[in-house]
Amino acid sequence: MDKRRKGVTNRKRRSRPAPRSHVDRRAAGPYTEDERLFSRRIQEPELAEVRRPPLRPPTEILEPIPDSTLKDPWRVFRIMGEFVDGFDALARVGPAVAIFGSARTPRNDRDYLAATETCRLLAESGFAVMTGAGPGIMEAANKGARAGGGLSIGLNIELPYEQEVNRYVDLHLTFRYFFVRKTMFVRYSEGFVIFPGGYGTMDELFEALTLIQTGKVHNFPLVIYNTRYHAALMRWLKGTMIEGGKLSSDEFEIITTADSPEQAAQIIIDAHRARNGPSASARSAAGSQ
Repeated sequence: MDKRRKGVTNRKRRSRPAPRSHVDRRAAGPYTEDERLFSRRIQEPELAEVRRPPLRPPTEILEPIPDSTLKDPWRVFRIMGEFVDGFDALARVGPAVAIFGSARTPRNDRDYLAATETCRLLAESGFAVMTGAGPGIMEAANKGARAGGGLSIGLNIELPYEQEVNRYVDLHLTFRYFFVRKTMFVRYSEGFVIFPGGYGTMDELFEALTLIQTGKVHNFPLVIYNTRYHAALMRWLKGTMIEGGKLSSDEFEIITTADSPEQAAQIIIDAHRARNGPSASARSAAGSQ
């Protein structure tokens, strides 16, 4: 079954054009590696010569193994290569902060300006800044990092439609697989700052919360910027998840909020000092690695 969703229209009740919520494959480019990974119906010409190995013993197999499944072990080498390239490029970066937010944020928006200033302050304190390399909040963060004299990193992702790397990125990597890219964000950052965004931003937010909640990462500050934008989400977490017993008050305290660049940057700086000692700075920690 093809897992790519198709749009659904209702001509009788539809009063205005529906927002584009999916990729139109007819207008998009070649299949991405993530699409190939998650959909068994997509054929890969470069692996067409792969043959099914003999089954031993055949009586234990009720159905033949699909050819698409037999190609999966070869895909492991591509995945492994992306991990190796990412680890090699980022291992010597030093302390960094990952910034997430909407690619649709215009340059005159308050959140764009706030992201630029936040990352300028972080860069001046010795942090590198990591983003998804695209426009909007990502561009603002990379711009601020460069203005503050810090390293500006962009981890781009292969998409059905091409996403251009913004002009403020100094170190650029492009990934085929989302899960490899997300590993790099967590592995090589000291914390996350979440600006207003959409599905992708919420994905990063809740993945980070889960990693902190389950103890997979430690001393990892998570800052949500713009409390007004996130107010409904915070009310839902408190009024539905906590009251319903799905989340504890202590787990909710993982989240820290900020409404000014100075406040957001200071939360990250204080957490870094608490982790590395009161006299530690990001630059000195980077030099000792």
